[in-house]
Amino acid sequence: MKEIGAFEAKNRLGQLLDLVEQGEEVIITRHGKPVALLVPPKTGFSRSEAREAARRIREMSQGCQARGASHQGFDKRRPKVSLVLDPSVALS
Repeated sequence: MKEIGAFEAKNRLGQLLDLVEQGEEVIITRHGKPVALLVPPKTGFSRSEAREAARRIREMSQGCQARGASHQGFDKRRPKVSLVLDPSVALS
């Protein structure tokens, strides 16, 4: 794993991308502290992994119910609430 400072990484980005393309990982540091990691992308999409993840999520959610999320007493005639933000008001 190669380690390189941010300034040098900026100047040698093309070379770093070549290294990453070959499978190497590169740590980018700022003042000696790691701030980023360049890694090759995960190749391909695995339907079986996605299905397995979905199955685990469904399995974990069995019997879970958010507090106050009951369908009892739900009135379909109640109007939907819309939220309109005034762009002149700053959010903080």
